[in-house]
Amino acid sequence: MSNKKHTANVITTFEEHLEKRYGALGTKIRTDFEMKAKAFAIGEIIREERKQSNMTQDQLALKTGTRKSFISRIENGHSDIQLSTLYKLIEDGLGKKINLTIS
Repeated sequence: MSNKKHTANVITTFEEHLEKRYGALGTKIRTDFEMKAKAFAIGEIIREERKQSNMTQDQLALKTGTRKSFISRIENGHSDIQLSTLYKLIEDGLGKKINLTIS
């Protein structure tokens, strides 16, 4: 038996974890992951705002001229959403304002 210690790749930051699992920023797999993560986050925000407004998915869909299934897909991060639709859901449907930040 060897007394040699095995050194594992120890991950110390979240960025290192993402890079190890999904590749470096700018790679296709990492970009795909980042897009899915952002879609999930947007869906969570819409769900939380809808619940705070005491609305059902049906009510939000009716108010914005969409379908409950579409609202559900967005809230679950399973649908791409156009900026115009995002504004419609948040501003027309929920009566909130969107502020975008680019960094």
